[in-house]
Amino acid sequence: MQFRFSSIDKLPEPPGRATTRGTIVHRALELLFIRPAAQRTPAALDTDLATALAEYRTHPDWVGLGLDTDDAAAFERECSRLVERYFTMEDPTAVREIGLELRMEAAVGNLSLRGIIDRLELDANGELIVTDYKTGRPPSSNYEQKSLAGVHFYAFLCQEVLGRRPALIRLMYLSSGETIETVPNEQSVRFITTRTAAVWNAVERACVTGDFRPRTSRLCDHCSFQRWCPAFGGDPDQALTEAPAAYAALLDHAWPRDDQVVSVAG
Repeated sequence: MQFRFSSIDKLPEPPGRATTRGTIVHRALELLFIRPAAQRTPAALDTDLATALAEYRTHPDWVGLGLDTDDAAAFERECSRLVERYFTMEDPTAVREIGLELRMEAAVGNLSLRGIIDRLELDANGELIVTDYKTGRPPSSNYEQKSLAGVHFYAFLCQEVLGRRPALIRLMYLSSGETIETVPNEQSVRFITTRTAAVWNAVERACVTGDFRPRTSRLCDHCSFQRWCPAFGGDPDQALTEAPAAYAALLDHAWPRDDQVVSVAG
């Protein structure tokens, strides 16, 4: 059901605090690695975080949060704590990056699969490493492998686009300082194509039958479309008109009108 709302109906979603925070921290780390290796210091990352925050203050993902002065200050402290912990996890001056926020695309049958790799680098032997930054909580040991599904997808993209399977893929959890690593193999990469075919068959079947069946879980508490979901007594067809109007009202409320803007000089 969520897939129908977001990918078929293409309904707008209000920005989330966690998602916006993650985007800003990713941008700060991207700016850090644009610098020459010797200049990747904690002070430089503080500057890069300030730049990233400045870039996003007029972005709808920030504006839509509706932060007042105190909330904005707390939000910035949350971002600062994440970037501060980064330096306890690795030495950025030793990283041999070859791609940042790297966009890749590969075909699977008549589909095009696209992804963005946070950081692609070389190890001491010249082998590829895929690194993915995470700003949320690390998973429990029971869900570790599930959390690596995304980076296995990146390994697939590297193999298809660059002709090389990475020697290592890893998740860096900035919230805790933990790093989860795994070595992709032929089976894990091949699973991407198998799973893609199965998911696409399910999508096509749902489009033909109109049966986008909701599956409830704890994630429903964080879903932007809950009010229109049949699992919660909602009408999916009403979302087509109500969701865009609700999103526009949110931005209108959060974004100051011309007569509310105060100019400060000096």
